[in-house]
Amino acid sequence: MVSNVAPSRLVNNENIGTQGPENFFMNEKNWKESAASLLKEMEATAARIRELIVTMPPHDLLGYIYAQYMKNAMADQSATKKKPAEDGSDDLINENQFLLEYVHAVLASDAAPKDGTFDEVQCVELFELGRKLREQAMFFAMATSADSGDGLFGPDTAYIEFHAKSNWVMVRGNRYQVLEGEFYRYVLTPHNDVLKEVYDVGAADIAEGFQAMADATRSGHADALTEMIKQFEAAQAFAAAHDKPLEDVMGAWYAANAELSKSAKRVMDDMFRGGIANVSRHTKLPPTLLADLAYRRGEETEFFAAGDFVGTPYRTLPARKKPLIQLGSDYYAIDPCFTRDAGYRALLYNLLQRKPDYKRTFEDRQKMMSESAFADILAAQLPSAKIFQEVYYKDTTNKQWSENDTLILVDDVLFLVEAKAGAAATIASPALDFGRHAQSVQDLVLKAYKQCERFFCYLNSADEVPLYHLVNGKYEEVGRVRRSDYRVLVPIGLTVESFAPFSAYCKELPQVEPLLGKHAFVSLSIDDLFVLKRILPTPGSFAHYMEVRQAVAGIRRAYLFDEFDHLGAYLKKNRFDQDIADQLKGGKAKMLIWDGMSDIIDRSFESEDWEKEPFPTQDFPEDVLKLLEALDATRARGWLSAESHIRDLGEEGRNNLAKMLSDLRQTLNQHPARYFSLGDGYPLFVWLQRHDHEIDWTKVNDKASAATLAVRASNATGVLAEVRADGTYHHARSFAVHIPTAQTEENGHIYEEAARMAQPTRAVNLGQPKNVTPSGKTKKFGRNGPCPCGSGEKYKRCHGR
Repeated sequence: MVSNVAPSRLVNNENIGTQGPENFFMNEKNWKESAASLLKEMEATAARIRELIVTMPPHDLLGYIYAQYMKNAMADQSATKKKPAEDGSDDLINENQFLLEYVHAVLASDAAPKDGTFDEVQCVELFELGRKLREQAMFFAMATSADSGDGLFGPDTAYIEFHAKSNWVMVRGNRYQVLEGEFYRYVLTPHNDVLKEVYDVGAADIAEGFQAMADATRSGHADALTEMIKQFEAAQAFAAAHDKPLEDVMGAWYAANAELSKSAKRVMDDMFRGGIANVSRHTKLPPTLLADLAYRRGEETEFFAAGDFVGTPYRTLPARKKPLIQLGSDYYAIDPCFTRDAGYRALLYNLLQRKPDYKRTFEDRQKMMSESAFADILAAQLPSAKIFQEVYYKDTTNKQWSENDTLILVDDVLFLVEAKAGAAATIASPALDFGRHAQSVQDLVLKAYKQCERFFCYLNSADEVPLYHLVNGKYEEVGRVRRSDYRVLVPIGLTVESFAPFSAYCKELPQVEPLLGKHAFVSLSIDDLFVLKRILPTPGSFAHYMEVRQAVAGIRRAYLFDEFDHLGAYLKKNRFDQDIADQLKGGKAKMLIWDGMSDIIDRSFESEDWEKEPFPTQDFPEDVLKLLEALDATRARGWLSAESHIRDLGEEGRNNLAKMLSDLRQTLNQHPARYFSLGDGYPLFVWLQRHDHEIDWTKVNDKASAATLAVRASNATGVLAEVRADGTYHHARSFAVHIPTAQTEENGHIYEEAARMAQPTRAVNLGQPKNVTPSGKTKKFGRNGPCPCGSGEKYKRCHGR
């Protein structure tokens, strides 16, 4: 995972902080001269690591390294009040992870020696060498990135190149182990029949197997320790029942409990000989499939082959290609992170190797899966959405037929999703050829971006544009769309796998500008969606996050590592795009880095009972939360706009809104309706109505217009909520607030009311809100006529239901 350092970091030309590599870029350009010697040092360190690993029995070595995880866990428990940065546990875990990658690399590259002896002194040296190699690799990244100049990413190319190289070495498994099965189940289901044919096991069982691998790594030691304690207590009870010392009855106990004896051996293997990595034992996956994901001893020939970067982490580690190792007749997931990072690609690659005639069908199914993923996974966040897949239209430039993957229309929000492969840049090392590494990612982003740009230009070419499907070689119209109907338009590039941090950095590409000058492009992965759907369970929370996320995507020189950092920043700070804009204000800062914001998300998936525990959310007073729930339950046109306005409020605004709602709602037994307006520049007008009284829409509209004129605002959001006798909401709906531009005889009463509202004595007092006296008569509206709320719908289909 990403290191948890300072929450944000400003970098400018006058005062460079000491926490990031950017100081080296600006002050230590002469380090470039040291790159050659750093490379030689890395190669020498890697050679010594190889020499030590190859001489030791692999099971004993794995047991020793995994035991460090246990020691770290115990240290964490004894320092629960400390932060990770204080107790150093994150560094210890990263050191273990780094060393395991080299154990995998050596076992894959070297045949088993005839004799091997475990030596704890050499293990200590291994850890020291691992730390040394990581440090050398970081310095090399700095030295070789410092003077990149204006490259693919403009003036920030050096910074981005450094992060590409350092992340290649340092960052692994930036995802949540408990979600492994869900990911595999989704992405493998399209190939279920062929997987059964080739491996005699389907997508669900394979997904279960990968989840079992992750669980063994995550909780294998704890499970083994629990079983060990259980057996020890059983043996003690056996000794007590025979009234003999424990040591005198162990033989008899084992004889009487043969299965437990076998279990005890497995427990000892898990605890002390790397048994938690034995996927042959901890999963039900067939040997044929495991063999396709595994190296045999000495099979790998490239990693330690002669040449530059020999054995260094800047070559492609074998685990990136095949994550497992065969030891004897069993298969081991020595490196828990690459099992997930590389397992999916390795499985599909070998599936096609075994069945090459499946390639065309495979590509079609992959395309269908990736194009459907956004709407499928986020179905709860996109209720009643209109979804168009494989949308065709004529390019406004060349008049040729063009296609986009998925168009999603939900209320006044439009998502355009372009799905791409997303794996190329995870294989090629950025140190060997940063230009090629970056270009592969850039191609992914730019292809999706250009396709989105083409559609947005088409959408902007007329008040209303038709959409087509290609059916039996003919283009048939399937719908029409108007840009003016949508308040938020989000173009999205979706990949199967995350390619952070490039997905965040690609906004620095000169070609990537907000579409139509205002709609920034957002990169997401299917991995991200499984987390987003849990943390943002409602349509309103998801839509609002995407608004804020899009705003951040449009801010250059501001960096967050991945989607989970963005999500964590949103939960902690809400409109963190505004915080970023404030920190960059004035132009003194060269760049802004927010780090460690994902910690609130990370903790949600750490517990054994993570599914039973609540996920983190933003704080809302109870009365505001009830109003949001009522808007979501009603889902009348414009509800996402109303939710967005309310969710935009900061802590003070939310508390003020809660007090007004609570105070006025409690007086509805005396008054059929109450109203108030909150805010000046873009006010929120709220009308509370007793459920057993007919709504006087003329009065609602007039009061809303007057309240908006009173604060001289050019726009406002209207919310009408019907309240039951017990104080709960029956319905809550958004309505359009019409603001007259000139006073006439017809609307004079609105201007007069606005003048009264603008008087200091009529200002909203959070302690004593003003009453609304209901009119004696209410205007009747025809059910087939337009709804007076301004939605444009017929009254019977809107507020007349």
